[in-house]
Amino acid sequence: MQPSRMSNPIMSLPEVGQSLQYLGKAIFASAEKNALPARTLFLAYLRASQINGDSVCVDLHSRNAINAGESAERLFVVSAWREASNFTDAERAALALSESMTCLHGSTDPVPDHVYQEASRHYDEDALATLIIGIATVNLYNRINSSTRQQVDVSATRD
Repeated sequence: MQPSRMSNPIMSLPEVGQSLQYLGKAIFASAEKNALPARTLFLAYLRASQINGDSVCVDLHSRNAINAGESAERLFVVSAWREASNFTDAERAALALSESMTCLHGSTDPVPDHVYQEASRHYDEDALATLIIGIATVNLYNRINSSTRQQVDVSATRD
């Protein structure tokens, strides 16, 4: 494991951190308003963070999901959601969208029509907009954490 390259840039730039905190609060307020379960957002965030190898966000979103009522058993299999039977069709659509939006490189159509259409079948336009902005935001955090090698200290986060 390599050491962090620098302290977290978000902490070094408080005005940026405050703006991102406001964005996060706005996303969850929109989710509540548009009947997008917070647990679904956390599943999508967790999957993106797993793909991007961001231990800080994997830990954070796992804990947030548990605090929002998610079961540890479902969190254990998020990375294998296609093979697991304990996700709803709507959650599967959110996870597929999260994967597509996270893995943009190397595809002329990174979010294929069938992925988008399946998501739009389960979420109205405002809920889908919230999900898309949320996934984009977690990818922003993942890229900040990965480029600076931020690491979770699990021993410091234990209750």
